[in-house]
Order: sequence, then C-alpha cells, then structure tokens
Amino acid sequence: MANLVVRNLDDALVQSLKERAAAHGRSAEAEHREILAKALRRPQRKTFAEMLMSMPNVGDDADFVRVEDGEAGHVVG
Repeated sequence: MANLVVRNLDDALVQSLKERAAAHGRSAEAEHREILAKALRRPQRKTFAEMLMSMPNVGDDADFVRVEDGEAGHVVG
C-alpha cells in the first residue's frame, strides 16, 4: 500500500481530526483513511429494482383522467 504525507495543516484541523477519531474509537491515521475513502469512493450503482423501491408511493392515479386513443378532449390553452 502507498503512504501519504500531508504537510502544512492548520493546528485546529489536526485537533478536529483527533477529536473525530476519538469519537469513532480510531487513531487519527485510521480516521484520516476513512475520511479519504468516503470522499473518494465511487458510489455503487443501484439496481433497477432498488431504484423502483426508492421511489415514493404516490398512491393511485385517481387524480388523472385516463384518455384512450381517439378520445382526446378539448384542450384549453
């Protein structure tokens, strides 16, 4: 695995990293790796079924009039 050295960080930023690491029960180095991984990881594509399941339930289509071929009514524009 590669190593990464980050220089010239603001002391307050380093302190925030240490506090966040402690809150998650990790070392600052492990927290840094996790932050980088989350920021740079490509999201997995959802399957078609997952996309359908994530759509909100809007009920039935009772609010709309179903128009069959040749039955288009008068359109007011």
